[in-house]
Amino acid sequence: MTTNSAAHPHLSGQTVSDAAIDPAMRKRALVSSVLGSCIEWYDFYVYGVAAAIILNSQFFPNVSAFTGILLAFSTYAIGFAARPIGGVVFAHFGDRVGRKKMLMMTLGLMGFGTFAIGCLPNFQTIGVAAPILLVVLRIVQGLGVGGEWGGAALMATEYAPAERRGFLGSWPQIGVPAGTLLANGAFFLALSAMPTDAFESWGWRLPFLSSILLVALSFYIRSKVAESPVFEELKKKGDIEKLPVVAVIKKRPVTILRVIMVRFAENANYYIYTTFLLAYGPEILIEKNTILLAIMIMAGIGIFTIPLWGWVSDTVGRRYTILAGAATMALMAFPFFWAVQTGHFLMILLVLVITCNIGRDLCYSVQPAFFTELFEPKLRYSGASVGPQVAAVLAGGFAPLLATAMIGPDFDRYWLVAGYMIFTSLITIAGALWSPETAPAVRARRGLSFEHDPTTGR
Repeated sequence: MTTNSAAHPHLSGQTVSDAAIDPAMRKRALVSSVLGSCIEWYDFYVYGVAAAIILNSQFFPNVSAFTGILLAFSTYAIGFAARPIGGVVFAHFGDRVGRKKMLMMTLGLMGFGTFAIGCLPNFQTIGVAAPILLVVLRIVQGLGVGGEWGGAALMATEYAPAERRGFLGSWPQIGVPAGTLLANGAFFLALSAMPTDAFESWGWRLPFLSSILLVALSFYIRSKVAESPVFEELKKKGDIEKLPVVAVIKKRPVTILRVIMVRFAENANYYIYTTFLLAYGPEILIEKNTILLAIMIMAGIGIFTIPLWGWVSDTVGRRYTILAGAATMALMAFPFFWAVQTGHFLMILLVLVITCNIGRDLCYSVQPAFFTELFEPKLRYSGASVGPQVAAVLAGGFAPLLATAMIGPDFDRYWLVAGYMIFTSLITIAGALWSPETAPAVRARRGLSFEHDPTTGR
């Protein structure tokens, strides 16, 4: 049985054959999705790093150090709470007027929010207005990244040949490790290059302010990319849903629940591996720069492991890839803390590579292809935004806050956090087992239709 997507135009889920897509535009779309995603996630993660190491003293100085961390992580969570709103708004218009226009707007929102945080006076200067404005700008960031993920995923997957959708769709996911690497690297350089007093006075602002240059570059590249060929075909046929978000919730509620479950573990655990670790490490006498360096190396490796696992998913299937990743994260929950507690750099790095580059990246790499294949084209931006952003709030946004609350002011109840990590992994395992296999090549080998038909279920 052939696995050439062009041979299955009526089943492709793309509504346009691969032969009709300009190869040069396909490459440009992929580059713009990757670069834009890197910059969006840099902007989002630079706040997470700052929340763990500096924002408590800048915006919540009149409380204990532990309470300050909790408050800083609370503002971090608020950004996640705004993500479903951004996902709903931009998904609605992404399915109505196009993917490209929404991606330009999300990039502008994120760039403005991040730059403005870098300019924001602290509590000592303007009092209680400082944390209030910080929350407002964090909401702006959340709105931007909430609309970004689904759009970037669609631009990559809708331009990709069906049999390579897992591999090419995974490339925008590189934005997360690249953004993590850049965000941690920016603070690593700032901490290393200046005295502590200078960093706490003004140096912490530089990673926020510098993002404006990256945003301008990405904005220019995105402006040169044509609209998704799948959306153009839908528009030509007049097959545009009037209220796509409402329609996808009504028609595909079970699929949305599956998406939330599939995304749960990687989202929760990643922010424990990175953001929470920056607060936990110094409390057990590990230098901040030691953790920053380990996270940076792990993130650098992720730039290669994410496309690797995306390629694997095209061969062995989306479900098996996700199941392997969730099982790895569950098995490594307690060893993760045991390794960190040794204080040895190589042990910390090793456990980050196993838990994140293997466990988490196995789950994360397949999501653009998997979520795209689970929804029909006219509801795809909405379907690929609502579920993932709800999961981001329930899992990722509250993970550092929950982990800090569970571990306690003495930072000694790590077993509670490890138990939470196992719980989130079990949710993802259940979601993967409950979901259909959508990888075209795998379906073809099993004698099924080349593409999963998302209209056959809820």
